[in-house]
Amino acid sequence: MVAVHQLTLSILEGEIFGFIGPNGAGKTTTLRMMGGVLAPTEGSVIIDGIPMDEKPEEAKRKIGYIPDRPFLYEKLTGMEFLRFTADLYGIEDGLFREKSEELLKQFSLWDWANELIESYSHGMKQRLIISAALLHDPKVIVVDEPMVGLDPAGIRLVKDLFRNLSKGGTTILMSTHTLAVAEDLCHRIGIIHKGHLIATGTIGELMHQAQVQEGDLEEVFLILTEEKPTL
Repeated sequence: MVAVHQLTLSILEGEIFGFIGPNGAGKTTTLRMMGGVLAPTEGSVIIDGIPMDEKPEEAKRKIGYIPDRPFLYEKLTGMEFLRFTADLYGIEDGLFREKSEELLKQFSLWDWANELIESYSHGMKQRLIISAALLHDPKVIVVDEPMVGLDPAGIRLVKDLFRNLSKGGTTILMSTHTLAVAEDLCHRIGIIHKGHLIATGTIGELMHQAQVQEGDLEEVFLILTEEKPTL
């Protein structure tokens, strides 16, 4: 079974690109390939001009990968997990101390920095994994369902963070089921259905493809992914 078929994406520097589709459409598989977690059976992934298959370590140093589930070493403290992540990226001690404190305070985790991760709520774990992904100042952020488990304040924080990173030139590829977030945040959106990229563009361009004059992304999405009856 083919999970993703002949999918081509080109995302600009500083762009927030939303990736949406029904369950099982191939969103997470695509993001795992972009993040270097899975190797594509055909084609290539190029990050900031670096081919993932030829120079995987160099390409991955450019990426901050945020999975849909916060897989963490729960017997570590939050600070220990950030230290572990920093060691993977070769971040020097002085910079680590500065960045870790900044991020933990930004994500309201500073008071919990020395507590075991197993005591964290789901939302706190999600904020920690986002913090870890930002430690090395990545050029590209690949994020799968960033708002899962976050409260409204956390959602606002992440949205503002992504906007500010985008303004600074960071590229963000974001998969989400929350269409209102995609509509509010993304410069362009791609719709994947049964492993095929069926539409891509701004909200206005997607509305044109769906042949609707008025409506929101939800309406456009439902029209473009509608199952057509076969004879």
